This record gives sequence, structure tokens and C-alpha cells, in this order.
Amino acid sequence: MPWTDLLHRRERLPAAADLAEGFATLLQALGNVTPFELAVAGGRRMATPGLAFLVGYQAALRMLWPSAPPSLGALCATEQRSLRPADMQTRLKDLRLSGRKDFVTAGDAADWLLVAARSEEPGETPRLSLAVVYPGEPGVKVEKLPALPLMPDISHGRLQLDGALCELLAGDGWDAYVKPFRSLEDVYVLSAITAWLYGVGQDSDWPQALQLRLLALLAGCAEASRQAPNNPAGHVVLGGLFAQFEALAGEVDEALGNGPAEWAQMWLRDKGVMQLAAGARAKRLAKALALA
Repeated sequence: MPWTDLLHRRERLPAAADLAEGFATLLQALGNVTPFELAVAGGRRMATPGLAFLVGYQAALRMLWPSAPPSLGALCATEQRSLRPADMQTRLKDLRLSGRKDFVTAGDAADWLLVAARSEEPGETPRLSLAVVYPGEPGVKVEKLPALPLMPDISHGRLQLDGALCELLAGDGWDAYVKPFRSLEDVYVLSAITAWLYGVGQDSDWPQALQLRLLALLAGCAEASRQAPNNPAGHVVLGGLFAQFEALAGEVDEALGNGPAEWAQMWLRDKGVMQLAAGARAKRLAKALALA
């Protein structure tokens, strides 16, 4: 991570009404960057916490699929609020997908979609494959869902597949993609959101001690980004980073309250995104500590 860039670059990109266009503008501004650099340098430049979250999400996708196109993408896995392979009904057969994914982050704006689908033969244990489809192709339909109170600037979609022709990614869909993405998303979203807060702190002249603690948290995120997502020791490190983030909550809220109301209102509205996967993280941490 080129830390001098984070320390000295103060520009912030305006929020774009079109998420895909806004992400393309960011990539053009950043140039050739690693996923961690995308999360941190990109998160710092975003106009809202929601847009910072989206940048972290995109960085995680690029760790999951290094050859991803240089455009907005999405992972489509959840069905009926579940990620369990046995609960999924979307099916892959002869490189064609049929089924539905209920909640796809920025799905209506995405240029490409990674779809988890059941691929076992009848009577076999549920097995997942991961395939790529492109919105607008025959059999691929994305319905935009109503905005949520949390991060209303980040849209969500429902994906419907009807015999859609796809490209198949190598490896087991669960072990190589869906399961590790939980850890990758945690690392890169934490990095992007922390970078956004650090940028607000720079712009609002927060106490130097708080800015330095946020910077130290980002340095820890850099180390976590180097850990394999299935490494229990990495999960312990990540647990420590989230504990650090939570310990800063009071100072962050106080600093925001002493600055421009716009930043404080955004954070009050969107900070709950950091708690969405808290239960899954706690279970993962407990398992990792048991193995340590």
C-alpha cells in the first residue's frame, strides 16, 4: 500500500447517480492497483459510507476472481436469506443456469454476475459450482429492489435465471468461492470503511491521536489482507481488527458530532453495515481460537 498517497491525497469523488459509472471513474483515477489499494485508496475518496462499502465489496470480488473484468460486478449466492448449499434451488446443467437469487448487492448496476448454483447429480450430496453470467443476455434478468434505510445509495437487485448460458469457474463453488468470500468481504469492507473515516478525519481536523489509531487499524488490515481466507490464524487477526474498530466507536461518534453535520448524519444512518455479519464473524472467530 502506498501510504504516502493515503496521507497526502485529499480529493474526494462526487457521488454518481450511476454506480457503474462512478466505479469506472474511480478505477480511472486510481490506475493499476491491488485489491487492498482499491479498498483503501478508493474508500478514502468516496462521498458516502455506502459507496466506500461498495468499493470494499468490489475489492473482495477481485480477490475471489483475480481475472474479473475491470467493471462493477456482484456475487449472487443468497436464496431465502440463506447461503447453505442445501437451501439453494438455483441449478446448473449443461452450462445453463435456472433459478433465482433474492438479494444481489448493486446487481442492477453490475456488468457481470458470479452465480452459485447446485450442480450435483440427483441423489448426491448438495454441491455448488460458480458460474459467470452477464446482465442483458438471454435468460438473465435483474429486477431492482426498493432502496433500504441502510446505505440507500447502494441498490440491490433480484436475479432471475431461465436457462441462461454461462461460463464455469474452476474449483468447488462452496470451498473455493462462497465460503472464503465471507472472510474476504470482512477484510476489504473494514479496510474501505476505515479509510473513509480516516479521510473524514483528515478533512474535519479530528484529533491527531484518533487519526493515528485509524491509520494503525488500516496497517493491521494490510496484514489481514495477506492471509489466506481459510487460515484460522488470519481469522483471529481479523477478529482483533474488528475489536479495535469497535473500541474506536465512541471517539469516532464524538469527533463526528463536533464536525459537519452531513458526515455525522451519514455515519449514523449507515454504520450498522459493520454489524450485519457480526454473528457469523463471532462463530468463525470461536472456531479459529479453538484451533489456535
